[in-house]
Amino acid sequence: MERRMNETVMARPVLAGASAAKDAGFDGFVRSGAVIETKAFTGVTGDAGGYAVPREIDAVIDRVLKAASPIRSIANVVTVGSAGYRKLVTTGGTPSGWAAEDGARGGTATPTFVEIAPPMGELYANPSASQAMLDDAQFDVEAWLADEIAAEFAKAEGAAFVGGNGVNRPKGFLAAPTASTADGTRAFGTLQYLASGAAGDFAANPDERLIDLVQSLRAPYRQGATFVMNASTLARIRKLKTADGAFLWAPSLSAGQPATLLGYPVIEAEDMPDIAANTLSIAFGNFRSGYLIAERSETQILRDPYSNKPFVNFYATKRVGGCVVNSEAIKLMKFAAN
Repeated sequence: MERRMNETVMARPVLAGASAAKDAGFDGFVRSGAVIETKAFTGVTGDAGGYAVPREIDAVIDRVLKAASPIRSIANVVTVGSAGYRKLVTTGGTPSGWAAEDGARGGTATPTFVEIAPPMGELYANPSASQAMLDDAQFDVEAWLADEIAAEFAKAEGAAFVGGNGVNRPKGFLAAPTASTADGTRAFGTLQYLASGAAGDFAANPDERLIDLVQSLRAPYRQGATFVMNASTLARIRKLKTADGAFLWAPSLSAGQPATLLGYPVIEAEDMPDIAANTLSIAFGNFRSGYLIAERSETQILRDPYSNKPFVNFYATKRVGGCVVNSEAIKLMKFAAN
């Protein structure tokens, strides 16, 4: 008995037919080709198994990007605490005079103040999504909605900064009154335009017309001045050459540096009009001195799951205003004969 307990138990091979039957069907098919039962299971159609195949949705939803006007990046942006923002601007400065050592000193004129009140308006959006959609969607619906709202607001305010009429929205610089008279003779708030020489086109020597536009802006404002036009106009400008065959356009030679036209950077604003008869299609100026953007705060989004059950409303608002504050700091090119 003692010898048997100390003996090593040897594993013996399992006899045929005594193996576990859980894979017998597949094993039989592999070994002999025998078919026990055949079932169709495919993801091609829903009732044959396609419903069990998970639908994958990319977490980041691509969209057709809409060009937002970049006027905000070159204008003077201030944050205000209420809609009653006012700005004082002096016109003319303080005149001075010369006198002999013992000569009488007469009085000089005093500065004249002008009050600027940028028209303001409130952008709003109020989209909704069902609670089931928010629970079941395989991407972040709330973050996507917030991003969509911000993009639309940026596009709407950009259009207003260029051509807004000032009624419950900013007043764009193209909506300001214009005249061909030079600085010092125009009424305050009126922008000067220079004619291109032909209706809807440049006259002869378009490079000279652009040089005249640049030089019409006084030297203190040319420091930091920028061209503003849309892509269609820019495509036309980039093909212009001087009499000796040199391009007026100079591409950027390093990352982060803008391309230049006559030595000044160019900003593409898709809200600027295409070249046509009597359009103001090119602007040049120091927008930080010439255009003011006043905003109360950043975009606010309120999540409201109570007012419209079972839907969740996303109420977004943004209050912003804008107008021209210095009409000598921005010049326009009008595509007209005079």
